[in-house]
Amino acid sequence: MLEELKEKVFQANLDLVKHNLVIFTWGNVSAIDREKGLVVIKPSGVSYDTMKASDMVVVDLHSGKVVEGDLNPSSDTPTHLVLYRAFPEIGGVVHTHSTYATAWAQAGRDIPNIGTTHADYFHDDIPCTADMTADQMAEYEYHTGVVIVNRISSGNINPVHTPGVLVKNHGPFSWGKDADQAVYNAVVMEQVAKMAFISLSVNPDTTMNPLLVEKHFSRKHGPNAYYGQKKKQ
Repeated sequence: MLEELKEKVFQANLDLVKHNLVIFTWGNVSAIDREKGLVVIKPSGVSYDTMKASDMVVVDLHSGKVVEGDLNPSSDTPTHLVLYRAFPEIGGVVHTHSTYATAWAQAGRDIPNIGTTHADYFHDDIPCTADMTADQMAEYEYHTGVVIVNRISSGNINPVHTPGVLVKNHGPFSWGKDADQAVYNAVVMEQVAKMAFISLSVNPDTTMNPLLVEKHFSRKHGPNAYYGQKKKQ
């Protein structure tokens, strides 16, 4: 079942290692088949060194029940499912504990949009969620997804234009049209988190002209985007 999607999710998980976003068994990638209402996700606690495509676990989008797989799905599965249900535009989700993005999350700070690299991929500051309540922690992974969705919606943030968030005291989540793009956005998030940390260390008053943010974001993602090569008709 979903063998092609399993292979893509497997390779995307390995890409987390390749890009130095994870160590040990930290982190996970998932992807969704919208037509079937099924999500493929990394198994919980399995080493990247020994993991195989056949180890990927298939779960139902709405019930969260395992549809196929001999291993337990990632403990973060409920978070991924909340995001897929809330944001129908996304097709892949990534969670890591990458160093700089996690440092911003632990500090409880949004990553400010103060450079063109950030603006090329994230229209807004990368937001950090609020503290979770004791009641929310009773269903921790599910409500991790809830606080992400609440932060995005309360800030009137377009989840396609700003495809990532920091969960306070925890770490980054990113997403995209598929697993590969979600990983790509996770790599960019880590890099802009590092750049912002260094920039603010050099100059705590660093800011960026909003017009420059719009220029860089729109040249890649706007209706008249011109960055890159046009596809031949």
